[in-house]
Amino acid sequence: MSISTPGGPERRPTVVSTGKKPAAGRPSAGAKAGSGKPAGNARTGGKGPRKPIAPVKVSQGRSWGPIALFTAVGLLAVAIIGYGAWATFQGSKPWDDRADAINGIVNFRKSDKSLVEGGKHQQGAITYAQQPPVAGPHNNSWQNCMGDVYDAPIASEHAVHSLEHGAVWITYRPDLPADQVEKLAAKVRGNEKLMMSPFEGLDKPISLQAWGYQLKVDNADDGRIDEFIKTLKVNASIEGPTALCNQGVTATGPAPRDLQPQQQ
Repeated sequence: MSISTPGGPERRPTVVSTGKKPAAGRPSAGAKAGSGKPAGNARTGGKGPRKPIAPVKVSQGRSWGPIALFTAVGLLAVAIIGYGAWATFQGSKPWDDRADAINGIVNFRKSDKSLVEGGKHQQGAITYAQQPPVAGPHNNSWQNCMGDVYDAPIASEHAVHSLEHGAVWITYRPDLPADQVEKLAAKVRGNEKLMMSPFEGLDKPISLQAWGYQLKVDNADDGRIDEFIKTLKVNASIEGPTALCNQGVTATGPAPRDLQPQQQ
């Protein structure tokens, strides 16, 4: 459409752009009609839908540290429970069965029953078949056995009477090293129903005696010493647990002392 102005030539109308986008569904002026390609995606740079990314699997090894720790704790618990059950079972056994279970112990109660008959008091020196003696006739007076550590030999006749009362008598060679002697003394010193003294002519460095029982070992570190004491102290008595260990002879020397008043 042309617009004429009076007295001048015709002018074409000026097209003013409004800046508005074409309506939806209408192709833009620059688009190629009939191209058939979908419009590009702004996120994919116009290359179409993005393919899904597969997750990367990270291989994780087992944590062996905690597993080893739990295993060790479990084994320790089992060991503790097992030892407790074993100790309970052992403690429930009769003392004489526990004594027979000590490796190397000699039970004269089985081999010589007449030897362990009590109450055979006799004056003067007595000859014993066992050295040191474990039972048999003995002096009226017992050796004091209130944890006494004698540094010289004592009379066997008094010591055997102490055994009859339930004492354990530890003897050792006079040439036993001082540190070994002290280890033995530490077990004895101050403990009722125990005594120790050197003894000439032992065929083993250390010999332990209870009434009717004997155990010989090579050194004071042998664990059987504690087992012997624990099992036989008091238990081996044929006079009962109330038999005295005090008020006995405290003198040393191999010759017995004939003190008449003591008859128990």
